[in-house]
Amino acid sequence: MGATFDAAMDQVAAAAVALRAGQLVAFPTETVYGLGADATNDRAVAAIFAAKDRPRFNPLIAHVASLEAAFALGVFADDARALARAFWPGPLTLVVPRAADCPVSLLASAGLPSLAIRVPAHPLALALLKAVDRPVAAPSANPSGRISPTTAEHVRQGLGDRVAVILDGGATTVGLESTVVSFMGAKATLLRPGGLPREEIEDRLGIRLGMNEDAEDHPHSPGQLPSHYAPQAPLRLNADVPHDGETYIGFGRFGGGAFTLSASGDLAEAAANLFRLLHLADAAGRPIAVAPVPQFGLGEAINDRLARAAAPRGPDHDPRANR
Repeated sequence: MGATFDAAMDQVAAAAVALRAGQLVAFPTETVYGLGADATNDRAVAAIFAAKDRPRFNPLIAHVASLEAAFALGVFADDARALARAFWPGPLTLVVPRAADCPVSLLASAGLPSLAIRVPAHPLALALLKAVDRPVAAPSANPSGRISPTTAEHVRQGLGDRVAVILDGGATTVGLESTVVSFMGAKATLLRPGGLPREEIEDRLGIRLGMNEDAEDHPHSPGQLPSHYAPQAPLRLNADVPHDGETYIGFGRFGGGAFTLSASGDLAEAAANLFRLLHLADAAGRPIAVAPVPQFGLGEAINDRLARAAAPRGPDHDPRANR
C-alpha cells in the first residue's frame, strides 16, 4: 500500500465520523476508489452528485460490510444469494428489489424500486464500513465522466478539497469497476461488465446472462452512460500502430513501450493498469491510441470502458464536456 495499513487505519475512525456528519470520504476498494457518503442521508447523497458535477441522477452502489447487511437491505432471489455467497466480498454488484424498510436514500436508487449493492474486498473499505455501521453510497471518486481513480493521488487531482477525508490504500488491485448483474426482471441480466468476468458468473448460475438493451435510457446502475471514463484527449481504439503525434497504449504483441497494458497479453494485468495508464497518457497532452484488446474474460470489461471513453462527449464533441 502507498501508506501503511496501520497508518491508514488511524484515519478510519475520523472518516467514519465525517460520513456520519454528512461529509464525503474517498476510500479504496479492490476495483477503484469510491466517493462515499452516508447512504441513509438524502443531503449527503446529493452532495456526491454536486462534488462529481454529475447532473443526471444515476443510481449509486450501496457498499456494506457483510452479506448479512446486504440481505437486510434488499430482496434476494435464490440465484442472487448464490452469487453473493460465491463472490462477496469482491468486484460484483447485484441489483435487487429494495426491502420494504430499506433505509437507503431513494436518491441513491434514482427513485427506482431497486437497490445496487455490494461488499467490497479491501481491508480499509471493510474497516470503514464496519466503523460507520451503515450503508455507504459510493460511485468512483472522480469528476463525472472522467477517468476512474486507482490511486489516492488521482482522487486528489480530480476532486481536491471537495472530499473531507481521503483514505490512502495504495493502487487498487483489480483496476476496473465492479460487474453489475440485475435481478429486477425474469432473468439475471448483465448491466455492466467489470472486474468479475461474465463467464464466472454464468458458470456459477448455469445460465447465460441476459443483456440490458435500454441501459443508456433507463440506467439501473452507474457506468451505463454512452460517454464515460473519458480522458481530456481524443481516444482512438483498436490501433495496430500509432499515428504521428499520438501517445500509444499497447497490449500483447502490440505492446512493449512505456505505456503498455500488459506485454504478455495478461488481461488481469491489463485491467489493473488501464485507468492508471489512461491518466498518464492523458497527462502527455496528445491524442491517445490504444491497441486491440481481445473481447473475452476481463477483455469484455476493458473494451466496454475504452468504448465509453472514446464515445462522443456532448453536442459539440468537446472532450472536456463529457459529464
